[in-house]
Amino acid sequence: MPYYRSAGSVPPKRHTQHRTPQGSLYFEELIGEEGFSSDSSLLYHVNIPSAVNEVRVWEMPDQSLIANHPLTPRHFATHKLFDANTAGVDAVTGRRLLLGNADVRIAYVVADAPSPYYRNGIGDECLYFEEGQALIETVFGDLEVGDGDYAIIPRATIYRIVPKGLVRVYAIEANSHIGPPRRYLSKYGQLLEHAPYCERDLRGPSEPRILDGDNIDVYIKHRGPNGVVGTVHTLPHHPFDVIGWDGCLYPYVLSIHDFEPLTGRVHQPPPAHQVFEGDNFVVCNFVPRKVDYHPLAIPVPYYHSNVDSDEVMFYCGGDYEARKGSGIGNGSISLHPGGHPHGPQPGAYAGAIGAEFFDELAVMVDTFRPLQLGEAARESDDAIYVYSWSREPE
Repeated sequence: MPYYRSAGSVPPKRHTQHRTPQGSLYFEELIGEEGFSSDSSLLYHVNIPSAVNEVRVWEMPDQSLIANHPLTPRHFATHKLFDANTAGVDAVTGRRLLLGNADVRIAYVVADAPSPYYRNGIGDECLYFEEGQALIETVFGDLEVGDGDYAIIPRATIYRIVPKGLVRVYAIEANSHIGPPRRYLSKYGQLLEHAPYCERDLRGPSEPRILDGDNIDVYIKHRGPNGVVGTVHTLPHHPFDVIGWDGCLYPYVLSIHDFEPLTGRVHQPPPAHQVFEGDNFVVCNFVPRKVDYHPLAIPVPYYHSNVDSDEVMFYCGGDYEARKGSGIGNGSISLHPGGHPHGPQPGAYAGAIGAEFFDELAVMVDTFRPLQLGEAARESDDAIYVYSWSREPE
């Protein structure tokens, strides 16, 4: 996070005694990035946070990945993945893997049940709430989320997701940290004037609280010898026993509706739409906006070959002009792999001339290593999208 926060009760000086009203010590825990060399927060626990009563394997859903070979643009219909039954599915263990590489994994879930307590021990998570409301309970405090919210959860944060009805979640799981693009930040971390959002748009957690309980299971995602694996730790005390914390590392929420689009006389490239970045990938969003105002402008994207990246678009609102006639709709994901030139569908290029406003909502992930296909992608692939540029316009 780009700025400091303090919540609950913390002592005047870090790494000094902080005592309960009865005189016993609270236990200080540092959650920090890059080996004590980057952002961190100090949490004060009632109980020792390292204590574990039992350890067992978490048998995770299929995490296998296969190459996108032969090289093919693809369309995945994510809503069909959960058509049959969502009853009892939770937003952590119910995630289905769509795409992944050594830097990032992209999953989708439709859930109506509270998740178990969970921590990602591999990297930060960016959770986009396509639809529905939920409470994200974290060791730092709670986050209220709803339609169009991004929740950024730092690595090692214990949390769970409690839906208020049905929620649809697009999960971007990094093997690194996720934050605002560096070009949006001052050298001290303040969001600059040209950034499309600012600190006022970021919603941090509520005050921490102390919950009672024993033998609490925490599901942990971590690295294994052949990829991602899971473990369950049964804790003797409830992990939410924090009396206070302070620092610059904590979960927060940004609404896609608070993103201020950058526009110009001619078509603006994807970096103008960037919202977050991680190691070897970026996250962009395309929001309702006025479009290019040069008298000869073509508002939809030009055809382009991103030779260094794969492009993943998740379509989550409105009517995405460049994909008209392709079969893509809300809940669709397109994969345009590096090495394949892509752009508007037939008819969309000329059809957009004269448009003044685009009513579209989409989340894009560009990766700088090739993406492989997970089980959910293999199941939801329509197998014909690659041929959509050869068809006559509708």
